[in-house]
Amino acid sequence: MTDFRHSFLPTVGEQETEILAALGIKSIDELFSDIPSKFQLKTRLKIPDSLSEIEVTRKIAEQLAQNWKSPKGEGFLGGGVWHHVIPETVKAIVNRTEFLTAYTPYQSEISQGMLQALFEYQSLIAELVELPVVNASMYDWASALGEAALMASRVTKRQKFLVPNLIAPNRRGVLNTYTNPAGMNIDSIGYDPVSGQLDLEQLKTLVDKDTAGVYFENPAYLGYLQSEVDAMAEITHDAGALLVVGIDPISLGIIRAPGNYGADIVIGEGQPLGSPINLGGPLLGIFASRDERKLIRQLPGRIIGLTTAQSSGQRGFVMTIQAREQHIRREKATSNICSNQALSAVTAAIYLALLGPSGLVQIGETILQLRHYAERQLNALEGVKAPLFEAPHFKEFVYQIKNTKHSSSAGLPIRTVLKSVQERGILAGIPLDQSFPDFGQSALVCVTEVHTQAAIDSLSKTLQQTMEGRQ
Repeated sequence: MTDFRHSFLPTVGEQETEILAALGIKSIDELFSDIPSKFQLKTRLKIPDSLSEIEVTRKIAEQLAQNWKSPKGEGFLGGGVWHHVIPETVKAIVNRTEFLTAYTPYQSEISQGMLQALFEYQSLIAELVELPVVNASMYDWASALGEAALMASRVTKRQKFLVPNLIAPNRRGVLNTYTNPAGMNIDSIGYDPVSGQLDLEQLKTLVDKDTAGVYFENPAYLGYLQSEVDAMAEITHDAGALLVVGIDPISLGIIRAPGNYGADIVIGEGQPLGSPINLGGPLLGIFASRDERKLIRQLPGRIIGLTTAQSSGQRGFVMTIQAREQHIRREKATSNICSNQALSAVTAAIYLALLGPSGLVQIGETILQLRHYAERQLNALEGVKAPLFEAPHFKEFVYQIKNTKHSSSAGLPIRTVLKSVQERGILAGIPLDQSFPDFGQSALVCVTEVHTQAAIDSLSKTLQQTMEGRQ
């Protein structure tokens, strides 16, 4: 362990000796004696020396200058973090110091404002997904998935969890990180190569008496909508397993809420609800469940409750069922989700309250129209198939680059195409050649209400010029 001294901390000279004596140890290293030696760092950390304030400012400025900026703002990236319109009212409210500095309410008696805001978030999400219990909140969609799998295992006392082949690679990676130490088995469900839909016949064979839960996303990671949600729910429940559904909350203005077709647990990403992209964070993990004691007691994170005094009728907001959290139950806690994305949750509540049901429907319909136009424009290009899957899509879809009559573009790698298009000022999607090699040279493109017809036309035109080798 490296020797650390700081004049403002009581770890120097006589003070350190006095503290060690009071603890009954001879050195600071003994504080970490429960950590096996093989996991302890024996060398100095490879970090740069300290810098002056002006040097730090210069270094940060140099790093920020490396950020790529589209001259026309034509970015069509999605895949888990999406560009949506954020009303200025949302920014104005959430940046009030009452919200911005409150962080997270550990002492409920002095945090009534923040607690009420989080209670409103829970209520709005509950109405959106049509499930009565919502926590406040999770780190992101991926962590919510990991916690959902562990929760399903605790509730059912089973060890197998089923997920689609076609989910986001990072979500699958986080899921594995969560479940491997618990000894869970993660099995994959195949899909129809034409429509992308889950293979129901394979699902029937995979679900058994050891299956804790079945997970699917609607819309899927690749943008298409699942059409057999009722059948998937029935197959899952007939085996005594829990149905876990991942959602994009923006889509629920126009498609069925998962609680409507039998979801036991709903998770998702709340970033579209008023939070900017911010280089990928912070995000907001949505987590909801049915109102059953066996589920609520195993729900990760915290729930904000409302109570009313019988004598005066005065309302009070409190954190309930905290026994699940690590700061109370330590290693016996069901989750390590303690400090959550409170400010992002408040942002989502503000966004949903301002839009209302009709606003959410309007945004959803706008996205559908623009996405359909983008599909049509790209599919009209020689050598492009869009969308790859023959299914209804929401705001994202996969397009595939095929061989064309132009010798310069025959077999052109998707990453080469995307890089060339980026050099012309457009981000034309996320390459899928490594994550899903069976799709060939393909990319995931996203269209939301921020895009215009002109921007989509520019994407189509630039993509065509790139494939034809024109400058």
